[in-house]
Amino acid sequence: MNASRFTPPSAASPTLDEPAMAVTRIEENHWQATQGDTVVGGADVSRRPDGRLFLSVDAWHAAVFDRLAATAAADLGGPVHTVVDETDDELVAAWQRAGFTVGRREGEYVLPTDPAVTGLDPDLLPPGIEILPAGQAQEGPLRALDRVVRDEISATVGWHVMPAEVVPLPDGVTVLDPTRYAVATRAGEYLGFVRVAPVPRRPRIGLVAVRADQRGQGLGRALLAHALGALHRAGSASAWAEVHEANPAALALVERAGARRAGGNLELVRP
Repeated sequence: MNASRFTPPSAASPTLDEPAMAVTRIEENHWQATQGDTVVGGADVSRRPDGRLFLSVDAWHAAVFDRLAATAAADLGGPVHTVVDETDDELVAAWQRAGFTVGRREGEYVLPTDPAVTGLDPDLLPPGIEILPAGQAQEGPLRALDRVVRDEISATVGWHVMPAEVVPLPDGVTVLDPTRYAVATRAGEYLGFVRVAPVPRRPRIGLVAVRADQRGQGLGRALLAHALGALHRAGSASAWAEVHEANPAALALVERAGARRAGGNLELVRP
């Protein structure tokens, strides 16, 4: 999440002399707000591999935040994005003052791993399907499947609805760590996968993906059941996942597994 923040000035706060405040682009990706000899805020932009620009602002006063956000966004042209916790009303309002509007909503869900709670039997698979546990898939077929999934996303809903972790990577790299993937196969053909990030506090279900021509057979459910079951056996009581709230299939998949919504983010965009 972008580290954008500010503290709205109260009646007791000193009034900033806005004419004396200067915002300067000191590097290609960094802006600095100064008042006299004092640095009072900064802004940074990063370009994600899919080409989207994400802006973050660090300032403790609303006036500084507004100047930094407006100046950086104007310098960059459009569109420019940022990510904000959905409960941070003050920060959302600050970005909206700079011309940003809500582009997408993403929920954060906590999933139990115990099959007795999820109702997902990891041993109950669709006919002819085998799940290769994480680390057992062959890299060549796995990378080919990943490319098919990415091409299908690009041709349909588009990468702008996907979490940052699954955007196309530079230089043709798409699978950074094959050991994180469990794969659904039939007669040796790779049909879908689930990726799990082994975060110590609570593992993260990064992506469940099935080839378009193989959907509707319960493969996504089987992959999620396998991943959660493996985490349960490893001693993790829960996992978490981010779900785009305009994706009813993904929402249904996690909710049927007993997922509990624990928060969410807003992606804001200025055209």
